[in-house]
Amino acid sequence: MWYEILPSLAVMYVCLTIPGLSTLWIQRYTNGGKEKRIARNPYQWYLMERDRRVSQTNRYYESKGLENID
Repeated sequence: MWYEILPSLAVMYVCLTIPGLSTLWIQRYTNGGKEKRIARNPYQWYLMERDRRVSQTNRYYESKGLENID
């Protein structure tokens, strides 16, 4: 019957989902709990460089609040 395909479909779904989720979790762990930012155009790249420069740690994902900027 048609329901005999469900176990193999579930296994295939899990095997295809694991790489995407593990990449997300690894990036969150390495970036201090924040998701990876992607610069798709020059303006976004400029903002990432600004955040890197303002944080004074040379990392764009470690942001400082406006009250802490000298």
